[in-house]
Amino acid sequence: MDKLLAVLFIILLFFIPVLLKQPPEVLKTLEDKKEESCPVYITVAGMDKPILLEEYVVGVVSAEMPATFHSEALKAQAIAARTYALRTTDGGKKEIAADVSAQVFYNKSKRKERWGKEFKKNEKKIQNAVQATAGDVVVYNDEMITAMFFSTSNGKTETAENYSGNDISYLETVDSPGEKEVAPKVERKTEMTLAKWNKALGTNWNADMFRSLKLIRNQTGRVQKAETKGFESTGREMRELLGLASTDFNIAFDLTNNIVHVTTTGYGHGVGMSQYGAEAYAKKGWKAEKILSHYYSGTALKKFKLPETECLKSP
Repeated sequence: MDKLLAVLFIILLFFIPVLLKQPPEVLKTLEDKKEESCPVYITVAGMDKPILLEEYVVGVVSAEMPATFHSEALKAQAIAARTYALRTTDGGKKEIAADVSAQVFYNKSKRKERWGKEFKKNEKKIQNAVQATAGDVVVYNDEMITAMFFSTSNGKTETAENYSGNDISYLETVDSPGEKEVAPKVERKTEMTLAKWNKALGTNWNADMFRSLKLIRNQTGRVQKAETKGFESTGREMRELLGLASTDFNIAFDLTNNIVHVTTTGYGHGVGMSQYGAEAYAKKGWKAEKILSHYYSGTALKKFKLPETECLKSP
């Protein structure tokens, strides 16, 4: 009997550690399970039903940034897109547009159409970038920021105050070098007839008005104000009316042919994170967190969680 008890004791000593040594996924805490049961959904304009936040972020990164970009640039874009969406929708409560009025979103069928044979490779790369940053958002003083971003800078980003008149601490001008090495086109040249120019602006310019034109630039090199005889406009208004690539522009008038020549540097409004700037920094070895803290001054990363009271409202 004593021998039998001894054998049973040895067996128990062997098996108890094995039973206790479970993989991490089996030993998840109740808090982990609560987080998993409280997903965030985003309602995208034009879609039949809300989609999971991270699925939405994949669609935005796919539409807003080339899949060929460095993984750290893609991660930075994923975090910026997630932050922008959560702030804009108030944590998923409001609808968000799927175009440039908010941020562009491509569903899976659109991504397949866009990428063709490269779909599987590109999809995996972007999925990996989104999954690696899942839940990460950019905060300033512990509150989510308005994470504005744009394509290409002129070497500096624009301030929120210059762009909209609102001074926002984390949207100040910062250097964004190296974009000419990674962007296909930083400088663009366009031309239009004088008639088209006047139609776009709703004016009646003549040669004398071009001669007296003054482009008043701000500290980032962009046109803050344009003035000539009987005409005054902000650089932002002129960019929007004329369909220019940026507010860093120069204007020349061909008197002989009545043609207006416009040269622009950069692409987009210039506020927040430059996407090609992020790519340039990523190629220098910067991680996504460093890229974001550079373009959004004084910010940090934080994990987003829905308040417990909101979990019941998810679809």
